[in-house]
Amino acid sequence: MREHYREELEDINTCLVDMATSVGSAMTRATTALLDADVALADLVIAGDEHVDAVRESIEERCFTLLARQQPVATDLRTITTAMRIVADLERMGDLAVHVAKLARMRFPDSAVPAEVRPIFLEAGHVAQSLVAKTGAVIAQLDVQAATELESDDDLMDALHRQLFTELLSPGWPHGMESAIDITLLGRYYERFADHAVSVARRVVYLVTGERQMQEAATP
Repeated sequence: MREHYREELEDINTCLVDMATSVGSAMTRATTALLDADVALADLVIAGDEHVDAVRESIEERCFTLLARQQPVATDLRTITTAMRIVADLERMGDLAVHVAKLARMRFPDSAVPAEVRPIFLEAGHVAQSLVAKTGAVIAQLDVQAATELESDDDLMDALHRQLFTELLSPGWPHGMESAIDITLLGRYYERFADHAVSVARRVVYLVTGERQMQEAATP
């Protein structure tokens, strides 16, 4: 019975890693759909969210079952409750990818992204993919050092978000209010995606150390 319990905990962790991969792929596809006005790809992202939601429900149900049957304490209890919080963050990341895809679809056949800010969103897509890839590795390896580095990586997304507002607030913005609203929303979606990745990292640090605050990554 105890061996099965440990295997179940390990499998839940594996499912979390797979879920991180799924939401990372969703945001990558959503970014491509956004920049290329690819409505078919946007539809794939939107349809794929059902799988992410189903995985969240499955993991939560398994965690509730373990809580009820095993009545875990100490580290095991922290492992299960942390998994339930991580899966909520990952599901929200999937939702944010869908928001990007839906905006791309809404503006089709036109692109929602004017040429002036296209490089910023291209870079935001790269940063998002890097963050979620590191998030998956943090979950898989329970790597506290990598988790602390994610906090610094998030600064890159924040800087891109500030660049967007510099463009939007410039006197020469030529694309009107509707486009400005689109860009504001999109910037927020990418920023929140990165924030949830950092939230996952913080939860892993808490799981491993019992500390709720991450220490700054050590300088090499």
